Amino acid sequence: MRIIIIEDNQSVAKGIAYVLRDSGHAVDLIHDGEEADAFLKTGGGDVIVLDVNLPRLSGLEILRNLRARGDARPVLLLTARSSTDERIAGLDVGADDYLVKPFEMGELEARLRALARRRTAPVAKPVPMGALHYDPGARQVLTPGGPMDLPRRELAVFEAMAEMIGRTVSKSQLLDQVYGTGSDVDEQVVEVYVSRLRKRLKPYGVEIKVQRGLGYVMQVASA
Repeated sequence: MRIIIIEDNQSVAKGIAYVLRDSGHAVDLIHDGEEADAFLKTGGGDVIVLDVNLPRLSGLEILRNLRARGDARPVLLLTARSSTDERIAGLDVGADDYLVKPFEMGELEARLRALARRRTAPVAKPVPMGALHYDPGARQVLTPGGPMDLPRRELAVFEAMAEMIGRTVSKSQLLDQVYGTGSDVDEQVVEVYVSRLRKRLKPYGVEIKVQRGLGYVMQVASA
C-alpha cells in the first residue's frame, strides 16, 4: 500500500513513515499545505493521512479541494485532542476517519488497513501474462501451481511494471512505488529487486529487459 503522510511536525511524520515502511508500505512525506495540495493533483497513493494544522494551507482546505476534484481516495484526518469542532468539520468536508493526537501506531495502522479495505474500486479480472495471471484486486501473481510467494517489496515492483507492461519504467519510478516520493534509498536497491523478479518470472514466459540509462521493460516472451 502507498500512503501519503501530510504532517508539518517532521519528527512525528518521520516516526510514522519509519514504522509504515518497516511494515512494507511505500510512504510519501509532505510537510507543507500548498505543496501537499499540488502533489495530490498528480501524485499517486492509496490512502492519505492528513493533519489539520498545516502551514500555508490547512488540512481542511486541502481535503475540500481534493473532494471538489472528485478524488475519492480515503483520508484519515489527524486532529488535536481538544478540538471536537475540528473533527466534525473534517468529517463534514469528506474525511473517512479521524485519529486524535497523541495516538498509538498500532491503531493508526489498523485504521489505514480498514480504509484500504473499504476503498471502492472496480473488480478487475486476473490479467494473463505468459503462463502467469496477475490479479490486481487480490494483489497476487498466480502460477499454474498457485499463488507466487513474493515479498512485499518485490510485489510492489512487479505491480508498477505490470501496470506499464511493454513500456519503460525508470528506477526512480520504481523507487517511488516501493518506498514513496523523496525516500532516502539508493537506486541500487531497485536493481536487486528487479534481478530477483527476473529470475522468478522467466520460467513463466515473462521477461524484464534493461533499457540502459532509461529503466526496465516488462514483456511477455515471444512464443
